[in-house]
Amino acid sequence: MDILLISVIVLVALALIFDFTNGFHDAANTVATVVATRALPAKWAPAFAAVFNFLAYFVVGTAVASTIAKTVDSKFAGTAVVFAALFAAVAWNYITWHLGMPSSSSHAIIGGLVGAGLAAGGFAAISWDSVSKAAIGIVASPAVAIAIAFVAFYLILGIQRLLKWHDNHPVFKGLQLLSSAALSFGHGANDAQKTMGVIAALLLGAGYTSVGADGKSIEVPEWVALASYSAIAIGTLWGGWKIIETMGLKITTLHANSGAAANIGSTTAIFGATSMGVPISTTHAAASSVVGAGVASGKGANWKVVGEMVLAWVVTIPAACAISFIMFRLTQLPTALAWITVGTIVAAFTGWAIWAMLHTIHADDVEAEIPSENQLEKPLPAHPHLSGHGPVE
Repeated sequence: MDILLISVIVLVALALIFDFTNGFHDAANTVATVVATRALPAKWAPAFAAVFNFLAYFVVGTAVASTIAKTVDSKFAGTAVVFAALFAAVAWNYITWHLGMPSSSSHAIIGGLVGAGLAAGGFAAISWDSVSKAAIGIVASPAVAIAIAFVAFYLILGIQRLLKWHDNHPVFKGLQLLSSAALSFGHGANDAQKTMGVIAALLLGAGYTSVGADGKSIEVPEWVALASYSAIAIGTLWGGWKIIETMGLKITTLHANSGAAANIGSTTAIFGATSMGVPISTTHAAASSVVGAGVASGKGANWKVVGEMVLAWVVTIPAACAISFIMFRLTQLPTALAWITVGTIVAAFTGWAIWAMLHTIHADDVEAEIPSENQLEKPLPAHPHLSGHGPVE
């Protein structure tokens, strides 16, 4: 077995680890609202989302994967570039998860690819068309998600008033579950393809796959798709409870009606982007929808948390870019020094990541913070840290 093949196998494994972190880091995008309103018991919510993550494998194509795969010119997409990009994305996902910040896994991997590509070949190594496509999603997805969640809440409110239902009516919980299932499907469809794109770029650079018949798309082997959807589903199943806590309980006060509106907003934005091959951030869409639904419902938003979240969004690409740039440069040191330096960094980070996963909160901890069913039957005041404009009459 030659060195190139061994390197490819190791990097495919690292890509799937990134996919796993994407699953638990972004699990909040799909289950935070149903957990916060007790539409689904916290301990079952990740399994519910994981099933629909994986089902996307049987339906969705590879348009997003092709966009990601072309971020770095194939002439420069060698093993060192892919390693640096993946390490940066995994590191940033773990750091922001540990802080409970719902940042974007999508932007972490794009930033990682750009940083490593720049270090390897300068500006000529980057496909700026692919980067600009992602940049459009950065701006468009939160705006679209907020607007749709806002409108969806008032449509739901109109039905609620007509039928004289309370905010946490079982029908709204059912709508939450349906929209959460669709959101989980969309998360799998859009985000698993990002890992597929990284692996496809690696295989193309190593000569193990080729450009499609159209001369533009990259052929994604079936095993890559199956492995990617499996890894993200397993990550979602593990659950990233720190971010679920932030998304479901710290941004605004949710009832089933506003939770359903939030899910409708984020689902619409994600499916629209996936159909156009745009690698948007499901985190941005989901969190923005929660803000939109919270403001529309009169509960407002915890603007301190929202501000911290937006800051994490802004710095994700530059931070991942910087990490991957440095890691690539370290791989170019004399062989022995490169192995010692990079190996020490990877070992230290791996040790910390394992420690963090063993000392995190779990489903029971989050469920203990959620208002009881009896409390949810009554109109809840805004969170003491929220600045809303009062309940909608």
